[in-house]
Amino acid sequence: MGGPDRPPEQTDPDTQRVLDRVAAFTLRLDPEAFPAGTRQRAALLLLDTLGICAAAAPLEAGRIARDTAVALFGAGADGPAARLLFDGRRVSLAGAVFAAATQIDNLDGHDGYNPTKGHIGVVAAPTLAALARPGLSGAEALAALIVGYEIAGRAGIALHATVPEYHTSGSWNALGVVAMVARLRGQTDAQLREGLGIAEYHGPRSQMMREIATPTMLHDGSGWGALAGMAAALMAERGFTGAPAVTVERVDAAAVWADLGQVWQTDLQYIKPYPVCRWAHAPIDAVREIWTLRGGRAPRGDAETITGVHIRSFANAVALYPAMPATTAQAQYSLAFAVAAQIEHGVLGVEQITGAGLEDARVARLVARTTTEIAPEYEARYPAGRWADVTLTLTDGRVLTSGETHARGGPERPFTQADIVDKFHAFADPVLGRPRATALRDAVLALARGGGFDAVARHLHDPICR
Repeated sequence: MGGPDRPPEQTDPDTQRVLDRVAAFTLRLDPEAFPAGTRQRAALLLLDTLGICAAAAPLEAGRIARDTAVALFGAGADGPAARLLFDGRRVSLAGAVFAAATQIDNLDGHDGYNPTKGHIGVVAAPTLAALARPGLSGAEALAALIVGYEIAGRAGIALHATVPEYHTSGSWNALGVVAMVARLRGQTDAQLREGLGIAEYHGPRSQMMREIATPTMLHDGSGWGALAGMAAALMAERGFTGAPAVTVERVDAAAVWADLGQVWQTDLQYIKPYPVCRWAHAPIDAVREIWTLRGGRAPRGDAETITGVHIRSFANAVALYPAMPATTAQAQYSLAFAVAAQIEHGVLGVEQITGAGLEDARVARLVARTTTEIAPEYEARYPAGRWADVTLTLTDGRVLTSGETHARGGPERPFTQADIVDKFHAFADPVLGRPRATALRDAVLALARGGGFDAVARHLHDPICR
């Protein structure tokens, strides 16, 4: 295939234009050229992802990932190193992003993007934290983060359009990692191209619906995507070849890259209010709509007995785990349980999907009384939209119906900055403590106002409070 210095004339002219566009955007676009609103959005996405990363730190999957990174991906004497997020131990760059992405992936409350049916911030935030050099400006930190979102998102769209299988996010968000590494380490156009090809080739083509059918800690493959992306970029930097990446260089992928730098996918990411699969969010929000219609009063088990819960949604949502979960992994890929927990508690957070929350008898009663149905009208709107409706039947014969409901937090029903900050504190405060969480919040938000990344980094590595 040739080395990284292969002459441009070996590449089709149309493909070369795509490569030139990707390289110019990734490597040379001035930080101030990124729209101010997009930079502000990137700071909020970073804050949200770090809150989930902190909340996930005490969970078993996060501990295993960090210990594995120390055992298998320790820092070498001659290579670059990073510190594990909310842990502090030193590991290789690949180990740092692997551990953090796996940790975040296993508390399914991080941002996502409807067209890719997956997640980008889960790898972008760890990559920025691992590679941020002392003195990195806020503008450059946010530019690198945006590059990760824009490249990964388009790679994901291209992959879904060109292969029949539904692959996990790790199969394509690895390319976003490569782009971020290339920008932050000052790589060349040729090194970027080779890195994208290596990452695409080795990115985990893992089967998402297999994980949906049997939920485990595998989740969305993003730990391995982050690992593949970091390794690919560093290999390309040393001369390893792997181009072309077909999601970038195939003729039928060109349209995906035509609006790069014009349409900002960073602005279109959704924020999750609940730490469960996005497919369950519309039914959960439908329950909230019923409460709104009833003046905010929830039909709790100790007030009115619910004899039936009927959920109508798109097929993938209906395919989520139907029974009472035995593990946190099952709880995060549940439908009936997630809706039942929201009905019973009026909130769905870490406490409801871990420990005693998995043994709640009243939630189990509601799960047993839940039925589901694929709604053709909602199936037709997926994946661009995530719709559902819920009907509750009460013992006195009344029937409460939500009506058509779209999941909150995305462009269709956006959150305000205050909503996102409140969510961050709900997840981060119990683990970091309010003072540290507040300091981290202020440092992240200041990135869009001229603050440097050093102020963020000083709050990222000390071990968690518990």
